[in-house]
Amino acid sequence: MANTQGPQGNYDPAGSTQMFRAFVDEAPQARQSAPAPAGPRIGLIVGVIAAVVIVAAVAWLALK
Repeated sequence: MANTQGPQGNYDPAGSTQMFRAFVDEAPQARQSAPAPAGPRIGLIVGVIAAVVIVAAVAWLALK
């Protein structure tokens, strides 16, 4: 009986498994070496505080 799978018959799943393991082992190291900058988080906090102050000022002027 002939091999009807063609070039896929020589597929070695161990090669892709090794490549996947290498990727998984390298991915956490890349994330740990580059910590997230604190700039956007500080800007968000300042923006929320400013919004609360503005809403409080508008409410105070409306009730005055």
